[in-house]
Parts: sequence; structure tokens; C-alpha cells
Amino acid sequence: MRSALVRLLLPALVLTAAAPLAAQISSPGGPVPVELLQKRRAAFLATMPKGVAVIESSKIKSIDRGEYPQDADYRENANFFYFTGVESPGGRLVFIQPDSGSAQGSMTLYLPAPPAVRDAWSAARVYADTMAVRVTGLPMASIKPLPTPVRAARVAGAPIPTTPPDAFAPTVDSLLTATGLTRINERRTLAPLRWVKDADEIRRLRLASSITAEAHSAAMQQSRPGMWEYEIEGIVEYTFRRRGAERVGYPSIVGSGPNSTILHYDISRRQSKPGEVVLIDAAAEFGYYSTDLTRTFPISGKFTPRQKAVYELVLGAQQAAIDSVKPGTTLARLEQIARGWMKEHSGTICDPTITCENWKFFIHGLSHPVGLDVHDLNPQFATLQPGVTFTIEPGIYLPAESLGVRIEDVVLVTDNGYEILTKGAPRTVADIEKLMAQGRSGVAKPAATRKP
Repeated sequence: MRSALVRLLLPALVLTAAAPLAAQISSPGGPVPVELLQKRRAAFLATMPKGVAVIESSKIKSIDRGEYPQDADYRENANFFYFTGVESPGGRLVFIQPDSGSAQGSMTLYLPAPPAVRDAWSAARVYADTMAVRVTGLPMASIKPLPTPVRAARVAGAPIPTTPPDAFAPTVDSLLTATGLTRINERRTLAPLRWVKDADEIRRLRLASSITAEAHSAAMQQSRPGMWEYEIEGIVEYTFRRRGAERVGYPSIVGSGPNSTILHYDISRRQSKPGEVVLIDAAAEFGYYSTDLTRTFPISGKFTPRQKAVYELVLGAQQAAIDSVKPGTTLARLEQIARGWMKEHSGTICDPTITCENWKFFIHGLSHPVGLDVHDLNPQFATLQPGVTFTIEPGIYLPAESLGVRIEDVVLVTDNGYEILTKGAPRTVADIEKLMAQGRSGVAKPAATRKP
């Protein structure tokens, strides 16, 4: 098959000029400003303990016995992208700190050597050349080609290794021997840095949130009783791609009826029925940053009195927590506020003897950070400060009634309080029912195809 394709495509390859490398490696999010990459790396060096930290890029996936690299499935390691802003399978970023807080720390970026001829089969990557200098802000002296793996002859009868040896391991061993240092786990130093987002990170999260809110609104407008969960999922994910998102931030959750009570239900195989709620927990990833948004709505267009009572209890708890967001508080304190509000107002909605904030009904935590990972790095006992982005997502789950309600938004801490990044998706009962009525009457029109 591959050889046949080569014969068919060679004439086209000869006649068609290659796209500029910069165009091939760009993403909808655009490049990370060099000055921010330099600031991130400097902050890490200034706070890392004595030792050597090796930040590894992701490995490329392949099918067909490893002969078909899957460029479309490639997602760079979050920490590698945070410091370099590039996608480069096999790459390594090495930090060397001879003493904690020392100004003598250094870093070296190892990337694949530039190919001798253009690769006609796979997407272009950033190599160890002047392009890497421009996009990372590192001097050429700090960029080196990765070592070439040496294939040893296999002894007859010996088992075939399931994974190739790491060609970079000898380089790390040499560095450790030469410096007399030990390799450290970078996570503890990285968590406080990634906890507070810089201007470019917030820009990407705003765009991811805008795209996601539009997708949830489209699902509310277009959903009808009898639709399959995968059809509703298709509306959401089509909007993501139409707006320029590279991928979903996590497997989309579309649960109708009884599936609305399953937290991570992501197989979308059930047909919805009149009178049920649909819970959608789905988000776009834009420029490597993922937001997180959940909405619950009535598939028939209007909440029943019972559904409305549960929904407004969840909404009230969420709003109580949102109203308490400010620099200096903690995620743990916000959860106390949400559960306290729910306890005070739940009455017998969930059970005659147990209030709804109980872990029997509100069965998960309230918040988690979002960013390069949808469950982003979370420094232990950290307080909120301007630039922190996280979710507020209370829920109540009543499996016996096939009724689950979760409302989730991403909040940005500001100097004076907060901003809801996902505010574009309707959140109140009145706004949801209004949007759904517009969708059924033909008032709401699909948004024109556009990218942020």
C-alpha cells in the first residue's frame, strides 16, 4: 500500500512546492511570545533545588506496526510545551542547577537534527536549527541535536525488545557524572509556576472558553427528545473544530437520563427520552489550553418542577462559591461555602433525613485548576491570587430518579475578585429555557463559521 502510494504521489510532490516551515508548525493558538518562555524558564531555574531536571517531550503514536506515525494524535508534553512552545517528538530540555537559587544555572534544549531532505510523509517539526532559536528564544549555543540511536545487532534466538532503548539516557548519565549532581523530580517546582497563568495563557483559556460556551449553546438549541447521545456529542465537537480548536480537552461526557448520574460516562450510546435531562461535560482545547464546562438541560425544552428544584439548589451553591472568589482564599474554603449553602437550603429535596451537601448526593470535589492540563498542577495548600484559573462545579446525583445535575464554570481570579471565563453558556433556568425555545422556533440561527 505504502509503495503504491509513493508511486502515485511522487509526481505531485515534485510539482507542489512545500509550505513554509513556520506555516506547517503553527497552531490556531499562535506562537507563545518568546519573552514569556524566557521568563518561565528563568523562574524555574531560580526556584529549582540543586540538581538536574530533564523535561521530556511526548512520544509519537503510530499504527500499522509502527510504520504510520499519527501526527494528528500528537500532543506535546505539557511541561515541555510550557517551557519551549514547540512540538518536537523526542526532544529534551535539561536544566542544571549547581546550587539552589544559584545564578549559575543553565539549560540546554535537545531537538532532532534537521533532516537531510524534506520529509514528504509526516508533518514538519521544530529541529535543532535557527527556527528553534526564533520560536524558543534560546541561543543557538543552548540548542543541540539529539544523539542518534545506535542499533545493536540482535543475537540469534534472543527475544525482540518491545520498546527501543532510550538513546538519550547516556547523555543524562554523562551530565550527572560530570556535574556530580542528581536528577530531581521537577513537579514540585513546576506546580507553583503553572498555578498562576501569564497573559498568553489567559488569552488561550479565554478563547477555549468562548468556543466551548458556543458549543454548549448549540447543543441546547439543537437537541430534541429521541436524539442519541452521540448525535448531541457530534454537535458539540463539530463546533469545537469549526472554531479552530485542535482537540477536545478530555473525552466528552454526554449523559441522558440515568447516564446523567454517572460522573465520567463518555461512551454516548443511549437514546434520549422525553422529559429527561441531558448533562454535557465537554470542553475544547485551544492552543494547548483546555477549559472545562458542564451544563445540564431538559431535552424537551422545559424543566419539570422536580428538575428545576434540584437545578436551582446546585446553581445557588455554585453562585455562593463564585461570589466568594478573591485573592487570599483557598479552594478548600470555597468548597466549604458551597456545601454550607447547599446544606442550609436543601430541605428535603434529596432525602427526608439527609441534606444534599452530603457525599451521598454531592459526590465529588468542588474545584480543580485548569490550564495546559484540564486537571492542572495544583500546589498543596496554595491560596488564590490574580491569574489563577479553576473550576467551580457542584452537583447533585439521584440515580433512583435518573436525575443528575452538575453546573461547572471556569473562573479567573482578578485583582478585585473574579471573572467567569465560560459565562457565554446559559446558566439559569430562565436563560436555558429561553435559548432552547429560540432553537425550536427558528429564532436562533447557527453562528457563521469563524475562528477566534
